[in-house]
Amino acid sequence: MKGGRLTALVTGASGGIGEELARLFAADGHSLVLVARSRDRLARLAAELEESHGVSARVLAADLSRPEAPREIFEELREAGVRVDALVNNAGFGSYGLFAETDLGRELELLQVNVVALTHLTKLFLPGMIERRRGYVMQVASTAAFQPGPLMAVYYASKAYVLSFSEALSNECGGTGVTVSALCPGPTHTGFVAAAGMGDSKLFDRGAMSARAVAEAGYRGLFAGKPVVIPGLRNSLVARTVGMMPRGLVTKVVRGIQEKRNG
Repeated sequence: MKGGRLTALVTGASGGIGEELARLFAADGHSLVLVARSRDRLARLAAELEESHGVSARVLAADLSRPEAPREIFEELREAGVRVDALVNNAGFGSYGLFAETDLGRELELLQVNVVALTHLTKLFLPGMIERRRGYVMQVASTAAFQPGPLMAVYYASKAYVLSFSEALSNECGGTGVTVSALCPGPTHTGFVAAAGMGDSKLFDRGAMSARAVAEAGYRGLFAGKPVVIPGLRNSLVARTVGMMPRGLVTKVVRGIQEKRNG
């Protein structure tokens, strides 16, 4: 890796892919800013990483469903003199069910976290990276970004935004010294399934990857300068070929996979 040690801000760092990404940054000697709602879980992770790797790990408990949270994070770090060299927008969650029947409040929070907060944090931290001609931005999207997703319509649409936004930024940042990469995992063993209320969905019947494997692929891809990283051969093949299939057929197939085993 060129340019020495970094300070990486990781959202959704209290578990799953975010936690594993934080561990990878720490193992390479990078300082961390850990962001999530659970201060206790972040504090335990920070203490472990500091002891194991001798890095600085700052804890910021923040709820990114609050519109004010990104600005508060940015201002707190600026006042503390912390320069963010790598931004990892990993925080996000899903909502399961027919759109006409799901909870509006939850889906507005989903859009705030998955789309608005991600965009806001990028807007705040990217200009400084460009000015310094050095920086890394990882946006965690999903293989869901490549097709519509009946029964998770808002989640799939949010990830399509993240992928499109990231690819555009990657192009805009060409020649600036800043790398922008979209990590697009498929089904992954994290707390996502339970949180989304889709424990009986057939989507996770086979082929789910570990959070560690996904994080490692994303981490390598980021520092290799890849605009899009799709972990797992099966996930990559599906994502890359779905665009060649009739759109209506793709939507029907996704609906079948998303449906619950007993339904």
